[in-house]
Amino acid sequence: MASHQNPNSESQIPAELLTARIMQIHSSISKLESLKPSKQVNSLFTQLVKLCTLNSSIDVKVLSPELQKMRQSLILLCGRAEGLLELEFASFITKLPQPLNNLNLFPYYGNYVKLANLECTILSQNGVVQPKKVAFVGSGPMPLTSLIMASHHMKSTHFDNFDIDEAANHVARKIVSSDAEFEKRMKFHTCDIMELEEKLGEYDCIFLAALVGMSKEEKVMILGHIRKYMKDGGVLLVRSANGARAFLYPVVEENELMEFEVLSIFHPTNDVINSVVLVRKPIF
Repeated sequence: MASHQNPNSESQIPAELLTARIMQIHSSISKLESLKPSKQVNSLFTQLVKLCTLNSSIDVKVLSPELQKMRQSLILLCGRAEGLLELEFASFITKLPQPLNNLNLFPYYGNYVKLANLECTILSQNGVVQPKKVAFVGSGPMPLTSLIMASHHMKSTHFDNFDIDEAANHVARKIVSSDAEFEKRMKFHTCDIMELEEKLGEYDCIFLAALVGMSKEEKVMILGHIRKYMKDGGVLLVRSANGARAFLYPVVEENELMEFEVLSIFHPTNDVINSVVLVRKPIF
């Protein structure tokens, strides 16, 4: 799947203007008393996401140290806000009669559907079709990817979702417990990925959420750990970010994947935020 870059660079937003606007929003977000969903919080993050998905040629690697610091801070703020939005929403739908039929009420649901379609296409192009067991690392209170994959794409696959936060898993379990068939195929485990060893060898495919490993060092360490214990020939789907989207999520560079065989790197140009990087553990 080739990424279609817009040849008309006139429609690109200049990097200086983009960073100036992002700095303004960062400044407003930093002053908020709480990152819990509210009119003001939602409005600021909506503006931020819109800005970061505009057509631009920005390269975050060449930003000044001051802007790098701001970007790191923004990624952490986005991560916290996303977690709070998911938790509030997940808690809300567990009170509805059929939580699984109301996932589409989540504000970014459409985005997840597009991302899941994209990831499934990339997986099947690389020979991963209906895997028996899948792990999702960093599933959170609202495990949308697993839920969309399990209901639309991988209808017989068993999903193990891992998150470090028991409160998140507790809510996620409640969503799934409303459907006995689904509950059999979807489990939630509270643990730190760095403590998982032999179990990682059980999966045909492992998903690594964008917000697992917020700093470069941490991400590299996690990738190395997963590679060590995953099965030979197994695939790892890593979510990354590219261009201005890197103000929202950490970036995984190709040189951090030297120990893997890189199968595919896709950078979306629509409203999907995450880049998709698919790698395989070589069979020696």
